[in-house]
Amino acid sequence: MTRHARNCTAGAVYTYNEKKRDAAESGYGTNAQRLGKDSVKSFDCCSLTLQPCRNPVITKQGYLFDKEAILQYIVTKKNEYSRKLKEFERLRRVEEEEITQEANCKQQARMERFVNSEKPTTTPAHKSSLVEQPLPSTPSTSAAAIAASETGSISNMANGNQSKLPAFWLPSECPNAGAAKAKKPDPTIYCPVSSQPLKVKDLIDVKFTPIKDGDAKKSLIAKEVRYMCPITHDALSNAVPCAVLRPTGDVVTLECVDKLIRKDMIHPLTDRKLKEKDIIPLQRGGTGYSTTNDKLSAKEQRPMLQV
Repeated sequence: MTRHARNCTAGAVYTYNEKKRDAAESGYGTNAQRLGKDSVKSFDCCSLTLQPCRNPVITKQGYLFDKEAILQYIVTKKNEYSRKLKEFERLRRVEEEEITQEANCKQQARMERFVNSEKPTTTPAHKSSLVEQPLPSTPSTSAAAIAASETGSISNMANGNQSKLPAFWLPSECPNAGAAKAKKPDPTIYCPVSSQPLKVKDLIDVKFTPIKDGDAKKSLIAKEVRYMCPITHDALSNAVPCAVLRPTGDVVTLECVDKLIRKDMIHPLTDRKLKEKDIIPLQRGGTGYSTTNDKLSAKEQRPMLQV
C-alpha cells in the first residue's frame, strides 16, 4: 500500500496531525489563536471607550482615559455608593429595631416570670379540701390528621392554604433565608483597569503632538500614524514605548527619556526640574486577556479529546 502522508488510514498510530484535524472538526481541545491588530487597543485610545481620546487624561499608573468617559465613570460610582449607603442605613435601622424589640420581649418575659413566681402556690384555709379535677383527654390524632379526615385530603395546599404558602423556590422562603446583614459600602473609587484608588485630582491632562506630514486633507483620526514625540519627532505607535511628563503632559518616547531627560532631569521644552515621579510610563494597548508585546495569543478552553 502506498503512503498518503496525512491521509494515511492504515497506520497503527493516531498521529498528531490526525488528532489536530479531528479536534478542529469535533470541537474538542484548546482553540488557540494569535491576536491581530484589531484586537489590540491603540496607545492613544481610551481604556473605557476603546476610541481615540478627544480630551486625554492619564492616571498615576499610566492608564489613558477620555476625560468625559472617566468623569462619567466616577459620577456613576459615586451615585452607586450613595444608593448602597442609603440601603445600609435602612438595614441598620431595621437591625436596631429588631434588637430593641427582642430586648423588650425578653424584659416582658422576665417580668411575667417574676409575677408568676410571687403568686401563692397553696390554697386558702377555708378551701383546704382539694378537689381532684379530671385530666383532659389526650387527643389521639394530630390537627393535620383531623383536618385530613374532615376534608379527605392530606395536602398542605388544601383548605385555602395555597394563598398562605408561597412557592418553595422563592429565595425569601428558603430555610436558610434570613435578614440581610448590613455591610457598610466602601466609599473608595477604584480604577477600572488597575483596580487602584482613583481620584479626580490625580488625573493628569495629556498633550499629544500631531505629526507633521503635510497632509492637510486627511483628518487626524483617519491617519494611521497620528502623533510624534515633541523632542525627537519620532512617530508614536504601539510598537514605541512612551512616557508622559507630568508638568506639561507631553508624550515622549522612553528612548528620549533614557538618553536625554534622565541625564539632567530637566524638561527639554520648559527647562523645569523634573523628579522621578514626574515621568509616567504610558501603558500601551491591550485587551482584557492579553498584554501588548508580551502575550499576544488567546486560548479557548474546550473539552479534551482523550485516546
